[in-house]
Amino acid sequence: MANHKSALKRIRSNEAKRLRNRYQHKTTRTFIKRLRNTSDKTEAQELLKKVTSMIDKLAKKNIIHKNKASNNKSKLTKLVNSL
Repeated sequence: MANHKSALKRIRSNEAKRLRNRYQHKTTRTFIKRLRNTSDKTEAQELLKKVTSMIDKLAKKNIIHKNKASNNKSKLTKLVNSL
């Protein structure tokens, strides 16, 4: 167990950040799945804007790697363009 007051606070804040990161990552994955299952092009284009923004935010906060974000966006854009 931590001995310092600052270490205890660090433990609390790390747990809060971990839960927030998990929630955001899981939400983004759900939206990606929803986008992949969409067959309507106009709906897919609207969803792509939202998903791209979410992926960029995850990459900015280092929740996912920037190259993974780039690959995801590229593949999803190809998918939407092929509809």
